[in-house]
Amino acid sequence: MLGYKRSDRVGDQIRLEIADILSRRMKDPRVGFVTLTTVNVTADLKQAWVYVTVLQEGAQANEAIATLGRATGFIRGELGRRLKLRYVPELKFVRDTSVDQVRKVMALLDEVTGQGTRADASGEGGDSSRCTIDPDAASNEEGR
Repeated sequence: MLGYKRSDRVGDQIRLEIADILSRRMKDPRVGFVTLTTVNVTADLKQAWVYVTVLQEGAQANEAIATLGRATGFIRGELGRRLKLRYVPELKFVRDTSVDQVRKVMALLDEVTGQGTRADASGEGGDSSRCTIDPDAASNEEGR
């Protein structure tokens, strides 16, 4: 069982339980639609960072994270009833920005590919702007 620590297993279980608590027990409409992506737990299992992606944008997203922060007592109480741990970790909800970063990269890629197809379709650019790859040369480079 090398490489899979107890804190990782506890974090996964906490993520599942919090997701269930938010979907079934929490009735606050300010939370909206949130997805728990990861839970990082310290080795002593006393603190946990819960990474959350929020469907809303701007102020509504900040309000959802703040509402989760105010509900930590309720969520910790539910976790205490569901999990058999000596200490229920102190929870800190953090907005996961990785989805936003992926959106930005995809938008940049769409922009770049959109410009490339427009130049090819309009006939501009000529042969000097095109990059051609010789498959035989590429295979010869791999053999070195």
